Amino acid sequence: MTDFIFREMLIEDYLKAFELWQRTEGMALSLADSRENINRFLERNERLSFVCINDGNLIGTVLAGHDGRRGYIYHLAVDKEFRKKAIARELIKKSIEGLRNYGIEKCHLFVLNTNVSGEDFWAHEGWAKRDDIIVFSSDI
Repeated sequence: MTDFIFREMLIEDYLKAFELWQRTEGMALSLADSRENINRFLERNERLSFVCINDGNLIGTVLAGHDGRRGYIYHLAVDKEFRKKAIARELIKKSIEGLRNYGIEKCHLFVLNTNVSGEDFWAHEGWAKRDDIIVFSSDI
């Protein structure tokens, strides 16, 4: 039986997490994913982002945060070798529990429109694709 350890993400996990994100298909990375920015995100959103460790190796991540009204999930990633073992589901569960503890009742996430496997995953997990909203963004 493989042992998986789930714990809160620390900034010390950043390098291994970033390496996992880089090799995860369908994941978009930007300057917002710098060590400095992720550190600020983790500090602002305590007890919401998690990692999965196996034999000392970081094999899964999820970032979660909130704005006081809605929760947001980013960078759910599981190493290819460890998929289909309910790791992603457990990471999501931990983040959702944390969001609920902050009084958050609704959570959003973003999937690139080219990430078919990501879209299929979230639909399979019971998340509803929203066709009634359009997202606008601006660099500020």
